[in-house]
Amino acid sequence: MAIGRRKFNQLLLLATAGTALPGSVFAADATRRPVSGGTLNLLYRVDPGNALFAINTSSGTGQAIGPKIVEGLLTFDFDLTPQPLLATEWSVSEDHLRYTFKLRPNVKWHDGKDFSSDDVAFSIFRLKEAHPRGRVTYQNVTAVETPDPLTAIIVLSKPAPFLIAAQSSSESPIVPKHIFETLKPGDGQTLKTAIGTGPFRLTEWTPGSHLIFERNPDYWDAGKPYLDRIVLRIITDPAARAVALETGEVDIGDNPVPLADLERLKQNPDLVLDTTTYAYAGPQQQLFFNYDNEIFAKKDVRLAIAKAINLEEIVNVALFGYAQISPSPVSTALPKWYDPSVTAYPHDPKEAEKLLDTAGYPRKAVGKRFTVRLTYNSYLTPGYADVIRNQLEKIGIAVEIRKYDLPTYLKTVYTDRAFDLVVESLSNTFDPSLGIQRAYWSKNFKLGLPFSNAAHYSNPQADALLEAAAIEPDEAKRKEIWSKFQHLIHDDVASVDLVAAGNQIVAHKKVKNYVTGAQGLNWSFGDLWLDPNS
Repeated sequence: MAIGRRKFNQLLLLATAGTALPGSVFAADATRRPVSGGTLNLLYRVDPGNALFAINTSSGTGQAIGPKIVEGLLTFDFDLTPQPLLATEWSVSEDHLRYTFKLRPNVKWHDGKDFSSDDVAFSIFRLKEAHPRGRVTYQNVTAVETPDPLTAIIVLSKPAPFLIAAQSSSESPIVPKHIFETLKPGDGQTLKTAIGTGPFRLTEWTPGSHLIFERNPDYWDAGKPYLDRIVLRIITDPAARAVALETGEVDIGDNPVPLADLERLKQNPDLVLDTTTYAYAGPQQQLFFNYDNEIFAKKDVRLAIAKAINLEEIVNVALFGYAQISPSPVSTALPKWYDPSVTAYPHDPKEAEKLLDTAGYPRKAVGKRFTVRLTYNSYLTPGYADVIRNQLEKIGIAVEIRKYDLPTYLKTVYTDRAFDLVVESLSNTFDPSLGIQRAYWSKNFKLGLPFSNAAHYSNPQADALLEAAAIEPDEAKRKEIWSKFQHLIHDDVASVDLVAAGNQIVAHKKVKNYVTGAQGLNWSFGDLWLDPNS
């Protein structure tokens, strides 16, 4: 797809340093034909655990790894225009309550079974039950009609203005009913159950080390994928990741190295640094309180913490400038919905100290008021926690940083609830109802559900606004609802919204078409190819 300069500039939602060109523009050459063959060495920075498909998780692993194996009904170009994938045609009724999808014929699951509308129906209801965002996306689904094997009709009780945009492989994967109906909703994937319709088959999986994806010879899109295989290398040490990129041991990675190393990598003539914020992401990082801790039931305490945190220091020290201050629950990366009248609380440590005194937490003999356990999403740089700890300790709050791998983090925060403060990275995605409602909706507090309402926040006014926005088909009215919600959350200090920090992709120049649309690297890689002459 060719995009004009005006449209391209609209995609650059974050003003970050470095080369910010989409892979299809920078890395592809329209005058050259793709070359088939070769192995792509894909760098991954965390062990994905068993969260390979985004059927029951919104974790980055499911969004990044799953689309190589499983597919959604649609895919999206850079400006979020839907394109065919497992569905070839789609239509919406005038009352916005029936979505009809005509499915691609002659598609096979990796185990040879036929793909059909029964798989679509099963997947939609599994997403509704088990996926943190899917519980919002599909909350008003009453049925999925399957009049024939190649027609699926999603029936709603109320409109869902974001439903088409949610049909990507990374957001709403279609999984095989005959495999997943034997699994519990919360079960992860194994090598045996990692069955899809996508361009690659998962053939080897060594936890903590690597995953190998082989070309699917029966893929419905003849001639694709171009690659023979993908080797996903799990390298958890940041320094080792940088070395692997510089030596050519790996070919491409998403947020692969410490931000301090990016300037050095930018000087390497064999590497491309892409800091584009792709439209499907809507990045947002937040500090959530655990409302089950009685300390945070007091608004003065929450406000004190908000006033103690210096957002500019987070941007400049923790993130080396690769972020924007984003003080509202709606990310500044979504200008369509963000209300700029919502501004950050001014950094004021003296006022924060007065608020804590008023709340009944004076400094004790050792100068400390109370102690909190601070953890953070393992995808994030530790710099977030380090900066916040330093800022809170200046006002007398002792901070114990708890660092975990991803599976332990998820269990600690969303099952055991053994935390007081957590720095999360709950993306707004492409629509605020999907990215935001999960975090503040009281009905989305469910033990064991990752990336949901970790705070256990409950506010009837917030619930009403969220539920209204989720079904309002009129865009102007919906924007007004979201404005009211932003002010409510900010005034209540329900959370401390920090920054919008986008991703950085580092790739060798031989990797062509590494991005082809709004999902960034969270796509199938079916069109990606390696240039033997680069």
